[in-house]
Amino acid sequence: MRARSVRIALVFAAGLACGVGLDSKQDSVATAYAQGTPATLAAAPGGGDPTEQVVIRVARQVSPAVVSVTNGPISGSGFFIRRDGVLLTNFHVVQGAERVQVGLADGRQFTGEVLGGDPQLDMAVIRIPLRDAPVAPLGNSDELQVGQTAIAIGNPLGLERTVTTGIVSAINRSPLGLQFGGLIQTDAAINPGNSGGPLLDSQGRVIGINTEILSPTGASIGVGFAIPINLANELAQQLLTTGHISYAYLGVGVADVYPEMARANNIPVEHGVIIGEIDRTSPAARAGLRLYDVITRLGDQAVDNSGDLRRLLREHRPGETIPVTVVRPPDGRRATLEVRLGEASP
Repeated sequence: MRARSVRIALVFAAGLACGVGLDSKQDSVATAYAQGTPATLAAAPGGGDPTEQVVIRVARQVSPAVVSVTNGPISGSGFFIRRDGVLLTNFHVVQGAERVQVGLADGRQFTGEVLGGDPQLDMAVIRIPLRDAPVAPLGNSDELQVGQTAIAIGNPLGLERTVTTGIVSAINRSPLGLQFGGLIQTDAAINPGNSGGPLLDSQGRVIGINTEILSPTGASIGVGFAIPINLANELAQQLLTTGHISYAYLGVGVADVYPEMARANNIPVEHGVIIGEIDRTSPAARAGLRLYDVITRLGDQAVDNSGDLRRLLREHRPGETIPVTVVRPPDGRRATLEVRLGEASP
């Protein structure tokens, strides 16, 4: 586990994880739910509370797909996305390793090969020699709504098969001090041990990879973050198909614009990112971007901060041409420039 701190620590939730099996009793729970009568609900395990039954179902269905990942003194969670033994976890869990130990919910242990990952997004791909891995179904993180159910499964503090619940507290978060933005915020308890484990919706579909918490103590205070599964899976598939991950490159160094800064420096907008440095041979320079331009849009999406810019660049590929909208101090003139993105290594 690592932490970054000023007043509040950003803590990687590293630890172990395992799961529990699915048995036929769950089918009776689903039947009772479908019938929905007080008598049948009361007879279902856990009683008749619908919320309880949702969590029970998700825990039983998905826990077998959750694994422990151990890299020397560092340990974390992961989950299978393919039956041929491919799984996702956090980059910080496997950092520096070519092989790691992977523990399954049924007690089996494997040596896993680290295929690669993205250190900035904090995701990595592992493969173990298995042909019938239990797969966690993937959801659509682009459709998340604030307030919907969020369920985390992992192994916090060495406590195996731990399930915690909460809601999606916010989306598209870019916590100060992180290299990546566009994260899912949740109040489902995430502690050291949850790193790399799945964040799930009420249907048991993975919506994110649990990665960090904000905490003054190193333990959960209800502010956790997960990597959106759409982005993580897209990079994983790229890695599995081509053997590497390519990144779109703009070629600028930026700082966030916020209202107080804008007023103090006569910047004509209150949100965006201001270009503080620019590579003279970069795609940005070739397209005509300048020092002190404030980027406010990339394509058809707003750029409010540097996390937005990083997230949106990840959604594009090298060689794509996209419009970049800037506001130019001091008069606030707007310009939209066509930029052909370059390629950068992770």
